[in-house]
Amino acid sequence: MPLPTEVVQNLKQTVDAACADPKTSIPGTSVVVVGKDGEELFAHAAGQRGVASNENMTLDNVFWIASCTKMIAGLACMQLVEQGQLQLDDGDELERLVPELKETKVLQKDGSLVDKKRKITLRMLLTHTAGFGYTFFNESLCAVLDGFDEFSGDVKDILQPLTFQPGEGWQYGVNIDFAGLALERKTGMSLNDYCLKNIYEPLGLKNITMFPNEDMKKRLASMHQRNQDGSLVERDHLLLKPLKASSNEIGGILNSGGAGAFATPSDYAQIIATLLNDGKSAKTGVQLLKKETVDLMFTNQISQFPDFGRQGIPAAKPDLTNAIPDIYPVEGKPPQGWGLTFMLSNGGPTGRSKSTGFWAGLPNCWWWCDREKGVGGIVCSQILPFGDPKVLGLWFDVETQIYKALGA
Repeated sequence: MPLPTEVVQNLKQTVDAACADPKTSIPGTSVVVVGKDGEELFAHAAGQRGVASNENMTLDNVFWIASCTKMIAGLACMQLVEQGQLQLDDGDELERLVPELKETKVLQKDGSLVDKKRKITLRMLLTHTAGFGYTFFNESLCAVLDGFDEFSGDVKDILQPLTFQPGEGWQYGVNIDFAGLALERKTGMSLNDYCLKNIYEPLGLKNITMFPNEDMKKRLASMHQRNQDGSLVERDHLLLKPLKASSNEIGGILNSGGAGAFATPSDYAQIIATLLNDGKSAKTGVQLLKKETVDLMFTNQISQFPDFGRQGIPAAKPDLTNAIPDIYPVEGKPPQGWGLTFMLSNGGPTGRSKSTGFWAGLPNCWWWCDREKGVGGIVCSQILPFGDPKVLGLWFDVETQIYKALGA
Protein backbone atom coordinates (compact mmCIF):
# COMPACT_ATOMS: atom_id res chain seq x y z
CA MET A 1 0.00 0.00 0.00
CA PRO A 2 1.45 3.40 -0.99
CA LEU A 3 1.66 6.09 1.65
CA PRO A 4 -0.94 8.88 1.54
CA THR A 5 0.17 11.95 -0.43
CA GLU A 6 0.06 14.12 2.68
CA VAL A 7 2.41 11.75 4.52
CA VAL A 8 4.86 11.74 1.62
CA GLN A 9 4.82 15.53 1.49
CA ASN A 10 5.42 15.80 5.24
CA LEU A 11 8.31 13.34 4.98
CA LYS A 12 9.86 15.34 2.14
CA GLN A 13 9.55 18.51 4.23
CA THR A 14 11.24 16.72 7.15
CA VAL A 15 14.17 15.61 4.98
CA ASP A 16 14.45 19.01 3.30
CA ALA A 17 14.42 20.79 6.68
CA ALA A 18 17.23 18.54 7.93
CA CYS A 19 19.38 19.92 5.10
CA ALA A 20 18.19 23.54 5.33
CA ASP A 21 21.61 24.86 6.34
CA PRO A 22 24.16 22.64 4.60
CA LYS A 23 27.05 24.20 6.52
CA THR A 24 25.73 23.31 9.99
CA SER A 25 22.92 20.76 9.58
CA ILE A 26 23.23 17.92 7.05
CA PRO A 27 24.86 18.93 3.75
CA GLY A 28 22.94 16.30 1.82
CA THR A 29 21.08 13.06 2.41
CA SER A 30 19.10 10.34 0.68
CA VAL A 31 16.30 8.43 2.39
CA VAL A 32 14.61 5.31 0.97
CA VAL A 33 11.83 3.31 2.66
CA VAL A 34 10.58 0.00 1.21
CA GLY A 35 7.96 -2.66 1.77
CA LYS A 36 8.43 -6.39 1.34
CA ASP A 37 7.08 -6.17 -2.21
CA GLY A 38 10.19 -4.18 -3.08
CA GLU A 39 8.21 -1.04 -3.86
CA GLU A 40 9.62 2.19 -2.50
CA LEU A 41 7.13 3.71 -0.07
CA PHE A 42 9.25 6.83 0.14
CA ALA A 43 12.40 7.95 -1.64
CA HIS A 44 13.79 11.45 -1.41
CA ALA A 45 17.14 13.22 -1.58
CA ALA A 46 17.78 16.70 -0.24
CA GLY A 47 20.59 19.20 0.17
CA GLN A 48 23.80 19.27 -1.80
CA ARG A 49 26.29 16.63 -2.84
CA GLY A 50 28.74 18.37 -0.50
CA VAL A 51 29.19 21.63 1.40
CA ALA A 52 31.57 22.84 -1.32
CA SER A 53 29.30 21.65 -4.15
CA ASN A 54 26.59 23.42 -6.11
CA GLU A 55 25.12 20.08 -7.21
CA ASN A 56 21.87 18.95 -5.65
CA MET A 57 21.91 15.59 -3.91
CA THR A 58 19.87 13.07 -5.91
CA LEU A 59 18.74 9.50 -5.42
CA ASP A 60 21.42 8.52 -7.96
CA ASN A 61 24.27 9.70 -5.73
CA VAL A 62 26.55 6.98 -4.36
CA PHE A 63 27.50 6.66 -0.69
CA TRP A 64 30.22 4.78 1.13
CA ILE A 65 27.92 2.72 3.35
CA ALA A 66 30.74 1.36 5.55
CA SER A 67 29.39 -1.07 8.17
CA CYS A 68 26.05 -1.38 6.40
CA THR A 69 28.18 -3.79 4.33
CA LYS A 70 28.13 -6.24 7.26
CA MET A 71 24.54 -7.27 6.63
CA ILE A 72 25.41 -8.08 3.00
CA ALA A 73 28.46 -10.12 4.02
CA GLY A 74 26.31 -11.90 6.60
CA LEU A 75 23.73 -12.75 3.94
CA ALA A 76 26.50 -14.10 1.71
CA CYS A 77 27.96 -16.24 4.51
CA MET A 78 24.52 -17.57 5.41
CA GLN A 79 24.02 -18.67 1.81
CA LEU A 80 27.06 -20.91 2.26
CA VAL A 81 25.83 -22.09 5.67
CA GLU A 82 22.51 -22.97 4.08
CA GLN A 83 24.32 -24.98 1.40
CA GLY A 84 26.47 -26.79 3.97
CA GLN A 85 29.68 -25.19 2.66
CA LEU A 86 30.33 -23.32 5.92
CA GLN A 87 29.41 -24.30 9.48
CA LEU A 88 28.46 -21.78 12.14
CA ASP A 89 30.09 -23.63 15.04
CA ASP A 90 33.03 -25.53 13.56
CA GLY A 91 36.16 -23.77 14.85
CA ASP A 92 38.44 -26.36 13.23
CA GLU A 93 36.96 -25.65 9.80
CA LEU A 94 37.14 -21.89 10.21
CA GLU A 95 40.74 -21.87 11.42
CA ARG A 96 41.73 -24.16 8.52
CA LEU A 97 40.20 -21.68 6.08
CA VAL A 98 41.59 -18.65 7.91
CA PRO A 99 44.83 -19.83 9.58
CA GLU A 100 45.54 -16.23 10.62
CA LEU A 101 42.99 -16.85 13.40
CA LYS A 102 45.02 -19.72 14.87
CA GLU A 103 47.88 -17.58 16.12
CA THR A 104 45.75 -14.67 17.31
CA LYS A 105 46.60 -13.63 20.88
CA VAL A 106 44.43 -12.02 23.55
CA LEU A 107 45.34 -8.53 24.78
CA GLN A 108 45.50 -8.11 28.57
CA LYS A 109 44.90 -4.91 30.55
CA ASP A 110 48.63 -4.59 31.23
CA GLY A 111 49.33 -4.69 27.48
CA SER A 112 50.67 -8.26 27.48
CA LEU A 113 49.40 -10.95 25.10
CA VAL A 114 48.26 -14.46 26.08
CA ASP A 115 47.12 -17.49 24.09
CA LYS A 116 43.44 -17.93 23.35
CA LYS A 117 41.68 -20.81 25.10
CA ARG A 118 39.33 -21.91 22.32
CA LYS A 119 38.91 -21.83 18.57
CA ILE A 120 37.04 -19.01 16.87
CA THR A 121 33.84 -19.98 15.03
CA LEU A 122 31.88 -18.31 12.24
CA ARG A 123 29.01 -17.67 14.67
CA MET A 124 31.43 -15.76 16.92
CA LEU A 125 32.53 -13.63 13.99
CA LEU A 126 28.98 -12.87 12.86
CA THR A 127 27.93 -11.94 16.41
CA HIS A 128 31.06 -9.97 17.39
CA THR A 129 31.84 -12.35 20.23
CA ALA A 130 35.20 -13.58 18.88
CA GLY A 131 37.02 -10.78 20.68
CA PHE A 132 38.11 -8.55 17.78
CA GLY A 133 37.63 -4.80 18.08
CA TYR A 134 38.18 -1.59 16.12
CA THR A 135 40.95 0.78 17.16
CA PHE A 136 38.61 3.77 16.80
CA PHE A 137 36.03 2.20 19.15
CA ASN A 138 38.44 0.74 21.71
CA GLU A 139 40.93 2.82 23.69
CA SER A 140 43.12 -0.16 24.68
CA LEU A 141 43.48 -1.29 21.08
CA CYS A 142 44.07 2.25 19.93
CA ALA A 143 46.92 2.63 22.42
CA VAL A 144 48.57 -0.69 21.53
CA LEU A 145 48.00 -0.59 17.77
CA ASP A 146 49.18 2.92 17.05
CA GLY A 147 49.10 3.53 13.30
CA PHE A 148 46.65 0.74 12.48
CA ASP A 149 44.02 1.79 9.93
CA GLU A 150 41.16 -0.65 9.39
CA PHE A 151 40.26 1.22 6.18
CA SER A 152 43.71 0.96 4.59
CA GLY A 153 42.60 -1.79 2.21
CA ASP A 154 45.45 -3.95 3.51
CA VAL A 155 44.75 -7.23 5.31
CA LYS A 156 47.61 -6.52 7.77
CA ASP A 157 45.48 -3.88 9.51
CA ILE A 158 42.83 -6.40 10.54
CA LEU A 159 45.43 -8.79 11.99
CA GLN A 160 44.85 -7.57 15.51
CA PRO A 161 44.89 -9.13 18.98
CA LEU A 162 41.60 -10.07 20.61
CA THR A 163 40.19 -7.90 23.39
CA PHE A 164 38.95 -10.94 25.37
CA GLN A 165 38.86 -14.72 25.12
CA PRO A 166 36.67 -15.97 22.23
CA GLY A 167 33.02 -16.27 23.26
CA GLU A 168 33.41 -14.42 26.56
CA GLY A 169 32.07 -11.00 25.60
CA TRP A 170 30.79 -8.71 22.85
CA GLN A 171 33.05 -6.21 21.10
CA TYR A 172 32.31 -4.53 17.80
CA GLY A 173 35.20 -4.89 15.39
CA VAL A 174 36.84 -6.50 12.36
CA ASN A 175 35.04 -9.82 12.85
CA ILE A 176 33.06 -9.65 9.59
CA ASP A 177 36.24 -8.96 7.61
CA PHE A 178 37.46 -12.39 8.73
CA ALA A 179 34.09 -13.93 7.86
CA GLY A 180 34.56 -12.49 4.37
CA LEU A 181 38.02 -14.08 4.14
CA ALA A 182 36.48 -17.46 5.07
CA LEU A 183 33.93 -17.06 2.26
CA GLU A 184 36.64 -16.14 -0.25
CA ARG A 185 38.79 -19.11 0.60
CA LYS A 186 35.86 -21.52 0.53
CA THR A 187 34.51 -20.32 -2.81
CA GLY A 188 37.72 -19.25 -4.55
CA MET A 189 36.05 -15.95 -5.40
CA SER A 190 36.64 -12.45 -4.09
CA LEU A 191 33.89 -11.31 -1.72
CA ASN A 192 32.87 -8.57 -4.13
CA ASP A 193 32.63 -10.98 -7.07
CA TYR A 194 30.67 -13.47 -4.94
CA CYS A 195 28.16 -10.80 -3.90
CA LEU A 196 27.87 -9.59 -7.50
CA LYS A 197 27.03 -13.08 -8.74
CA ASN A 198 24.88 -14.28 -5.83
CA ILE A 199 23.22 -11.14 -4.45
CA TYR A 200 23.44 -8.04 -6.64
CA GLU A 201 22.81 -9.53 -10.09
CA PRO A 202 19.92 -11.78 -8.88
CA LEU A 203 18.29 -8.67 -7.41
CA GLY A 204 18.95 -6.56 -10.51
CA LEU A 205 21.23 -4.15 -8.64
CA LYS A 206 23.74 -2.12 -10.66
CA ASN A 207 24.87 0.53 -8.17
CA ILE A 208 26.45 -1.42 -5.33
CA THR A 209 30.05 -2.67 -5.26
CA MET A 210 33.34 -2.51 -3.37
CA PHE A 211 35.06 -1.09 -6.44
CA PRO A 212 33.03 1.73 -8.01
CA ASN A 213 33.34 2.21 -11.75
CA GLU A 214 33.96 5.65 -13.27
CA ASP A 215 30.25 6.40 -13.54
CA MET A 216 29.68 5.62 -9.84
CA LYS A 217 32.72 7.69 -8.85
CA LYS A 218 31.26 10.68 -10.69
CA ARG A 219 28.11 10.32 -8.56
CA LEU A 220 29.93 9.84 -5.24
CA ALA A 221 28.68 12.05 -2.42
CA SER A 222 31.37 14.09 -0.68
CA MET A 223 32.68 13.07 2.75
CA HIS A 224 32.49 15.58 5.61
CA GLN A 225 33.93 16.26 9.03
CA ARG A 226 31.78 18.01 11.63
CA ASN A 227 33.87 20.35 13.75
CA GLN A 228 33.26 20.87 17.45
CA ASP A 229 31.41 24.12 16.74
CA GLY A 230 28.94 22.19 14.53
CA SER A 231 30.29 23.45 11.22
CA LEU A 232 31.14 21.08 8.37
CA VAL A 233 34.12 20.80 6.05
CA GLU A 234 34.78 18.34 3.26
CA ARG A 235 37.44 15.70 3.88
CA ASP A 236 38.89 12.66 2.14
CA HIS A 237 37.00 9.40 2.17
CA LEU A 238 38.46 6.92 4.64
CA LEU A 239 38.32 4.03 2.18
CA LEU A 240 40.42 5.63 -0.54
CA LYS A 241 42.25 2.63 -2.01
CA PRO A 242 39.24 1.16 -3.90
CA LEU A 243 38.42 4.61 -5.26
CA LYS A 244 41.93 5.19 -6.63
CA ALA A 245 42.94 1.67 -7.66
CA SER A 246 43.39 0.73 -11.29
CA SER A 247 41.83 -2.47 -12.55
CA ASN A 248 45.26 -4.13 -12.18
CA GLU A 249 45.52 -3.12 -8.52
CA ILE A 250 42.09 -4.30 -7.34
CA GLY A 251 43.27 -7.87 -6.75
CA GLY A 252 45.59 -6.78 -3.95
CA ILE A 253 42.98 -4.86 -1.96
CA LEU A 254 41.11 -6.37 0.99
CA ASN A 255 37.45 -6.97 0.12
CA SER A 256 36.15 -5.69 3.44
CA GLY A 257 33.04 -7.55 4.53
CA GLY A 258 32.95 -5.15 7.44
CA ALA A 259 32.97 -1.83 5.62
CA GLY A 260 33.80 -2.10 1.92
CA ALA A 261 30.64 -1.32 -0.04
CA PHE A 262 29.60 1.77 -1.97
CA ALA A 263 25.94 1.99 -2.98
CA THR A 264 22.91 4.03 -3.80
CA PRO A 265 20.31 3.83 -1.01
CA SER A 266 17.75 2.42 -3.47
CA ASP A 267 19.95 -0.56 -4.29
CA TYR A 268 20.63 -1.28 -0.63
CA ALA A 269 16.92 -0.97 0.13
CA GLN A 270 16.20 -3.84 -2.27
CA ILE A 271 18.34 -6.11 -0.10
CA ILE A 272 16.31 -4.96 2.92
CA ALA A 273 13.10 -5.69 0.99
CA THR A 274 14.34 -9.21 0.22
CA LEU A 275 14.87 -9.87 3.94
CA LEU A 276 11.43 -8.41 4.66
CA ASN A 277 10.01 -10.94 2.20
CA ASP A 278 11.64 -13.96 3.90
CA GLY A 279 14.65 -14.09 1.59
CA LYS A 280 12.82 -13.81 -1.73
CA SER A 281 12.90 -10.77 -3.99
CA ALA A 282 9.38 -9.80 -4.95
CA LYS A 283 10.86 -7.80 -7.83
CA THR A 284 12.87 -10.57 -9.52
CA GLY A 285 11.38 -13.69 -7.93
CA VAL A 286 14.82 -14.93 -6.85
CA GLN A 287 15.07 -16.74 -3.48
CA LEU A 288 18.40 -15.62 -1.99
CA LEU A 289 17.86 -17.40 1.34
CA LYS A 290 15.31 -19.79 2.77
CA LYS A 291 12.84 -18.34 5.25
CA GLU A 292 14.33 -20.48 8.03
CA THR A 293 17.75 -18.98 7.38
CA VAL A 294 16.38 -15.44 7.50
CA ASP A 295 14.54 -16.36 10.70
CA LEU A 296 17.86 -17.49 12.19
CA MET A 297 19.55 -14.23 11.18
CA PHE A 298 16.84 -12.33 13.06
CA THR A 299 17.08 -14.53 16.17
CA ASN A 300 19.04 -13.29 19.18
CA GLN A 301 22.33 -15.22 19.28
CA ILE A 302 23.81 -13.66 22.43
CA SER A 303 21.17 -13.80 25.17
CA GLN A 304 24.05 -14.27 27.64
CA PHE A 305 25.04 -10.61 27.00
CA PRO A 306 21.73 -8.72 27.44
CA ASP A 307 23.41 -5.34 27.97
CA PHE A 308 26.16 -5.54 25.33
CA GLY A 309 25.08 -2.28 23.68
CA ARG A 310 25.15 -0.43 27.01
CA GLN A 311 28.81 -1.08 27.76
CA GLY A 312 29.57 2.16 25.92
CA ILE A 313 31.60 3.01 22.85
CA PRO A 314 34.36 5.53 23.67
CA ALA A 315 35.58 8.18 21.27
CA ALA A 316 38.96 6.45 20.94
CA LYS A 317 39.52 8.41 17.72
CA PRO A 318 37.32 11.53 18.10
CA ASP A 319 37.56 12.44 14.42
CA LEU A 320 35.82 9.14 13.60
CA THR A 321 33.27 8.67 16.38
CA ASN A 322 31.45 10.42 19.17
CA ALA A 323 31.20 8.62 22.51
CA ILE A 324 28.04 6.46 22.55
CA PRO A 325 26.83 5.28 25.99
CA ASP A 326 23.98 3.12 24.62
CA ILE A 327 23.78 1.94 21.01
CA TYR A 328 19.95 1.97 20.90
CA PRO A 329 18.27 3.26 24.08
CA VAL A 330 14.86 1.73 24.79
CA GLU A 331 12.68 2.76 27.73
CA GLY A 332 12.90 0.31 30.62
CA LYS A 333 16.22 -1.05 29.33
CA PRO A 334 14.93 -4.44 28.13
CA PRO A 335 17.46 -7.15 27.16
CA GLN A 336 19.31 -6.28 23.97
CA GLY A 337 19.78 -8.76 21.16
CA TRP A 338 22.14 -9.42 18.26
CA GLY A 339 21.30 -11.60 15.27
CA LEU A 340 23.72 -12.75 12.57
CA THR A 341 25.52 -9.48 11.69
CA PHE A 342 23.08 -6.88 13.06
CA MET A 343 21.41 -5.65 16.23
CA LEU A 344 17.82 -6.50 17.21
CA SER A 345 16.10 -3.49 18.69
CA ASN A 346 13.58 -5.02 21.16
CA GLY A 347 11.10 -2.26 20.38
CA GLY A 348 11.81 1.42 20.56
CA PRO A 349 10.13 4.84 20.53
CA THR A 350 9.45 5.06 16.77
CA GLY A 351 6.93 2.20 16.59
CA ARG A 352 9.18 -0.57 15.25
CA SER A 353 8.59 -4.16 16.35
CA LYS A 354 10.75 -5.97 18.91
CA SER A 355 12.30 -8.23 16.27
CA THR A 356 13.49 -5.38 14.04
CA GLY A 357 17.03 -5.74 12.73
CA PHE A 358 19.11 -2.62 12.21
CA TRP A 359 22.62 -1.27 12.05
CA ALA A 360 24.68 1.63 10.78
CA GLY A 361 27.71 2.78 8.82
CA LEU A 362 30.45 4.99 10.27
CA PRO A 363 29.68 8.11 8.14
CA ASN A 364 26.17 8.13 9.63
CA CYS A 365 24.26 5.76 7.41
CA TRP A 366 21.41 3.97 9.26
CA TRP A 367 19.18 1.11 8.11
CA TRP A 368 16.37 -0.93 9.64
CA CYS A 369 14.35 -4.00 8.63
CA ASP A 370 11.08 -4.73 10.45
CA ARG A 371 9.84 -8.09 9.14
CA GLU A 372 6.86 -8.16 11.50
CA LYS A 373 5.47 -4.87 10.20
CA GLY A 374 6.78 -5.29 6.66
CA VAL A 375 8.79 -2.11 6.37
CA GLY A 376 12.43 -1.04 6.34
CA GLY A 377 14.66 1.64 5.00
CA ILE A 378 17.95 3.46 4.99
CA VAL A 379 19.02 7.03 5.76
CA CYS A 380 22.38 7.94 4.19
CA SER A 381 24.74 10.79 4.88
CA GLN A 382 28.51 11.22 4.63
CA ILE A 383 29.45 12.90 7.90
CA LEU A 384 32.10 12.02 10.47
CA PRO A 385 32.28 11.48 13.39
CA PHE A 386 29.81 8.63 13.88
CA GLY A 387 26.72 9.28 16.01
CA ASP A 388 25.92 12.67 14.44
CA PRO A 389 22.95 14.14 16.35
CA LYS A 390 21.45 15.79 13.26
CA VAL A 391 21.36 12.54 11.26
CA LEU A 392 20.12 10.55 14.25
CA GLY A 393 17.29 13.05 14.63
CA LEU A 394 16.34 12.73 10.98
CA TRP A 395 16.34 8.92 11.15
CA PHE A 396 14.13 9.02 14.24
CA ASP A 397 11.69 11.51 12.65
CA VAL A 398 11.38 9.58 9.39
CA GLU A 399 10.83 6.25 11.11
CA THR A 400 8.25 7.70 13.51
CA GLN A 401 6.25 9.24 10.66
CA ILE A 402 6.39 5.99 8.66
CA TYR A 403 5.03 3.88 11.52
CA LYS A 404 2.34 6.43 12.36
CA ALA A 405 1.19 6.40 8.74
CA LEU A 406 1.13 2.60 8.68
CA GLY A 407 -0.91 2.54 11.89
CA ALA A 408 1.82 0.55 13.61
